[in-house]
Amino acid sequence: MKRVMIIGGPGSGKSTLGRLLATKTGLPLYHMDRIHYRPGWDERSAEEKDALCHEVHMKDEWVFEGGHSRTLDERIERADTAIWLDLPVWLRMNRCLWRTIKNHGKTRPDLQENCPERFDLDFYRYIWRTRNTSSAKIGKKLSASPPRLKVHHFTRPKQVEDYISSC
Repeated sequence: MKRVMIIGGPGSGKSTLGRLLATKTGLPLYHMDRIHYRPGWDERSAEEKDALCHEVHMKDEWVFEGGHSRTLDERIERADTAIWLDLPVWLRMNRCLWRTIKNHGKTRPDLQENCPERFDLDFYRYIWRTRNTSSAKIGKKLSASPPRLKVHHFTRPKQVEDYISSC
């Protein structure tokens, strides 16, 4: 395991799993949210995101958590392990709400500086609106992935816990 991609919806536990895997394996960790935003919640252009993702993909080793659909094919091509956190939407929304309450006004380590946690109703609408379409797209991409890619599809938190324990 040298290049691990972790994908899933908001609140699925990508950042947490990424930190745990990076600690256990010694692989460098990359957060998509740090690519998606500059400091101060300033969103990068799609082209900038593509270029920064490509830089990560070309490295020899990584744990890369998060999604950017424009570069997903390249990430799948370079990864040797894919972990898909496909947890229920009610759990993900609860996790996001708890994360917002717990970190309100503070910047999480997986974000750029000056990106304080905030309540954003549009974010929760996005989670709800994409609950089925996002999962279907990821499933389709991973089902067509190269045979050498080791795919783990987790639908329950216990599966993720068991996986981490086995690493």
